[in-house]
Amino acid sequence: MSQTPPLTSAPTRAFDVLIVGSGLAGLSTALLLPSHLRVAILTKRTIEDGSSGWAQGGIAAVQADDDSFQAHIDDTLVAGAGLCDPDATRYTVENAPAAIDWLRQMGTRFTLHEGELHLTREGGHSHRRIVHAADATGAAVQQTLIERVRAAPNVQVFETHNLVDLILSDRHALAPTWPSRRCLGAYAFDESADEVQAFVAPHTVLCTGGAGKVYLYTSNPDTATGDGIAAAWRAGCRVANMEFIQFHPTCLYHPKAKSFLISEAVRGEGGRLLLPAALGARRFMPEHDPRAELAPRDVVARAIDFEMKKHGLDCVYLDISHQSPAFLQEHFPTILARCAELGIDIRREPIPVVPAAHYTCGGVLTDLRARTDLSGLYVVGEASCTGLHGANRLASNSLLECVVFARAAVADIVAQTPQALAPVRPWDTSRVSDADEQVVIAHNWDELRRFMWDYVGIVRTDKRLERAAHRIALLRAEIQEFYRSFHLTRDLLELRNLVEVADLIVRSAQARHESRGLHHSLDHPHTLAQAQPTVLDPASRPRT
Repeated sequence: MSQTPPLTSAPTRAFDVLIVGSGLAGLSTALLLPSHLRVAILTKRTIEDGSSGWAQGGIAAVQADDDSFQAHIDDTLVAGAGLCDPDATRYTVENAPAAIDWLRQMGTRFTLHEGELHLTREGGHSHRRIVHAADATGAAVQQTLIERVRAAPNVQVFETHNLVDLILSDRHALAPTWPSRRCLGAYAFDESADEVQAFVAPHTVLCTGGAGKVYLYTSNPDTATGDGIAAAWRAGCRVANMEFIQFHPTCLYHPKAKSFLISEAVRGEGGRLLLPAALGARRFMPEHDPRAELAPRDVVARAIDFEMKKHGLDCVYLDISHQSPAFLQEHFPTILARCAELGIDIRREPIPVVPAAHYTCGGVLTDLRARTDLSGLYVVGEASCTGLHGANRLASNSLLECVVFARAAVADIVAQTPQALAPVRPWDTSRVSDADEQVVIAHNWDELRRFMWDYVGIVRTDKRLERAAHRIALLRAEIQEFYRSFHLTRDLLELRNLVEVADLIVRSAQARHESRGLHHSLDHPHTLAQAQPTVLDPASRPRT
């Protein structure tokens, strides 16, 4: 903000804990907090929106007698291509069974087999350890926790509230016991009231999800615009591993289907990837990896991308028709029904699929208590970089991470000594006007997503990254002028954040001179002997 109005001692809204985001990470954090704390949840659409509810596959957790924590750790490390943090990986895996137990205590109804949790297997896993609710696990978990949150008297939900920026303390205004700047809450744009409000709390938890909407094709909902990552970066927090964007290999290819995912579990249950009938309906994955369809997602996505470019294809096909209709109805009812609506009978024919941007493996750098570089600020879920996912996320480790690190953040919050709130500045709109060129925002949004897909997608080159960086610099200047001069809108806020995140992705990709995990460069096809994270520090680059 360029405006600096006088300080006020009467913040708009005050809470003990402010949570931004209403996915699994945010809802878990709210429900794990002690009931005597006053909690606010800000969500940019409704409480039902967000990526968590779209997750089909499940949650990875060791349950079977023939499985082990070490096997789950090893699978995660292999998928992460040597870049996973060992401590974060072990911490997450060892706390996974407790996370499942808690979700069941909350009322989540996972799929059972003979009274026990039914376990499926997904790509990259050496054992069956995926706890699921048919093929709509995220929706089942999300709905259960939403009902709990709505019944919680200490939790207040603010819908259609878009994160603008974090509120930071002035160093001179702090108590002597505060050694550095502190997060005091957040400014949020309330669409219904068309105004920016200040939400003040000694503890702020960003659970804003990933940034899939920075790409033209994505499995993510419209809410995935990197808001928390961008806001934390602007506030001075380091980010890490932003070059590692996971492209899900199998998103439904259909003109009437928007971002509909064909679950990893379809391949886990024997689904085979085929070229179109005109090319003999030939299976191609064994030519790319000995694990074939059960290879990690980055391997499968690159293989599909290769075959599509080689043959000039719009899509490839995923065939699960060898399974019985009863099996498909039991395990994949959502996919079966959605495809049927579009005229695709998966019981008899293969499903047309394409890769799409799916998961942001990097994010705001956090420790094992979900703490960031900024005192009072935590990040949980896809917006964070705990080190668990390394250079490539292992399937079904993401929902798990949300619950495990929500618990870690809550434990740290509860252990803190209560802090008095410092005064904050109200939002100033005295020098802005209504924009008369909304079409420019829409055009820039489309341009950004298209060139990120073309230049910073599944396969990258130095020249493509340079072109993307140049385009981002031009967009940044234009968006900054809009942000300084015009009344805020949701589209403007989201575009501002997407440009910021795109810049972080490109800068991270340019800094990695190798191919590792999800980052595949034609100019640097080798893999270095020593794996190192990419850490960007806002303090090292002047911000405009």
